[in-house]
Amino acid sequence: MKVQFELNGRLVSATHLPGTTLMEFLRGEEFYSVKHGCDHGECGACTVLMDSRSVNACLILMHTVNGRKIETLESFSTHERLHPLQENFLKEGAAQCGFCTPGMILSLEALDRESGEIDEVQVRDALNGNLCRCTGYVKPVKAALSTLKASRKTGNHEDEGGDS
Repeated sequence: MKVQFELNGRLVSATHLPGTTLMEFLRGEEFYSVKHGCDHGECGACTVLMDSRSVNACLILMHTVNGRKIETLESFSTHERLHPLQENFLKEGAAQCGFCTPGMILSLEALDRESGEIDEVQVRDALNGNLCRCTGYVKPVKAALSTLKASRKTGNHEDEGGDS
């Protein structure tokens, strides 16, 4: 089967076998921020943005991404500049092993794009689908709140794109 979709700002034309998941495809294309976790949509390790909404890539079949916009964490930073959420995760010590961190950051970016004012309840709800066994949630919530509130104060909040 063949699909065309936008992946991290680039048009992709991909051929895949029936039943191939987006996670399997992305891992095969060396997008390693998309982790292979539970294969059941319960851990959030494979979180990506599809049309700016966080989804579990292990639950998305490739034939459903035709014409969609897919973003992975790889599109959010360069070697010279980290995304503000990544910077604050480092500053707050919000990542230990790092397995869940890409999914958390993408879930929080989706929240940032869809919400006006951000509060702790919304942040915790956004992280609800991301299982963390090392760091827990106190530091990621703190990092998220400081990042998302700062982006609204400075007017740097962007509704689209990985360069926010």
